[in-house]
Amino acid sequence: MTRSRREVIQLAAAGAVAGVTTGAAQAQAPDGAVIDANMHWLPEDLFSDERLLTAFAGAVPREYGIHAKVMPVPGKPLRQIVIEQPLGYEVLNYAENQYNAAGQIADMDQAGIAQAILRLPCWQEWLPLELCRRVNDGLAAHLKRHPGRFQALAVVPPWGTPDALKEVERCVHDLGFVGVQMAAHYGQLYLDDPAFKPHLKFLDQLGVPVVVHHTPLPVDYAAIVKYPNLRRQYGRCLAQGTAVGRELFSGLFDEFPNLRLVHSMLGGGFFAFADMLVPPSTGGRDAVDRFEDESAKLRGYLARNIFFDLSGAPQWGRAQLECAVKVFGADHILYGASYPIRRDWFQDGVPLIRSLSLSEAEKAAILGGNTRRLFKLV
Repeated sequence: MTRSRREVIQLAAAGAVAGVTTGAAQAQAPDGAVIDANMHWLPEDLFSDERLLTAFAGAVPREYGIHAKVMPVPGKPLRQIVIEQPLGYEVLNYAENQYNAAGQIADMDQAGIAQAILRLPCWQEWLPLELCRRVNDGLAAHLKRHPGRFQALAVVPPWGTPDALKEVERCVHDLGFVGVQMAAHYGQLYLDDPAFKPHLKFLDQLGVPVVVHHTPLPVDYAAIVKYPNLRRQYGRCLAQGTAVGRELFSGLFDEFPNLRLVHSMLGGGFFAFADMLVPPSTGGRDAVDRFEDESAKLRGYLARNIFFDLSGAPQWGRAQLECAVKVFGADHILYGASYPIRRDWFQDGVPLIRSLSLSEAEKAAILGGNTRRLFKLV
């Protein structure tokens, strides 16, 4: 029997949908199940707890030209947090009632998603440690209420302070989180900056994956802010592509060889530039050496240290997805839908992957096998 979304939400709230448990009956998704490596999460009480709402909005650094405000959703009896960068140019919207567990689970069931890994949507860049602890505790409670349906990523300020590193340890060892989340850049600093070395050294030794979520815009964004789609889509791609390139060329993975970074938005479409930036070596010599020839080393980083999630498969299109698999390899791409950004991306994503001209083994790897392996979901 096919249920409407409203009926599924009602059943999910009561714990009656198959696979939604309130005890410890289901610990992991079964082999072959679809796992979404990129589901957004915010506290369910964000809009009902005014102090929490004020703290979240206040964490956005207006001194860097980023502005947050709480306002109604036009035409609906809901509120939203709107983030502008620069003032007057929307780059993010977080609406009330988009992050409740019943709705999440209902949509997961309809989309064929057995399990999802939860992360913050872009707030990794801004939250102080006190708010990070509250978020981590909220994630842990969310997992406990719905065992088997969700995993979580720890969030802390990335400056390597003793208290922040203790919080990472607490999340991984005590709360059972499967990795850590970071932003593609913090203010004007990308992850190759020396300021992040204490944090990355600790994560390198800890041996857990690091999800690198896109920021709304790259550090240098003036040329793209005028047009909404250029700003809100291409801006994220520029941020991620720049981040991946800087990680590759900086020698970051020579110093931290155990890091496994998972970039959202397919690394900003990095598959389109990979062979250009890291060309196969021909052994030939030109009159002028215009590019550094470190292809073997750089391709080793791409093979060992950098992975990519889709962040909404339908937004890319069939040709681009198949190209990404051809360039990166199916074993380096994780299924992720960026829920709840676009409902059609979420509902249509799995069927689109299954329709691609790929082998069944490649489809299975993208839809869950890679996430299970990388995050050690056994």
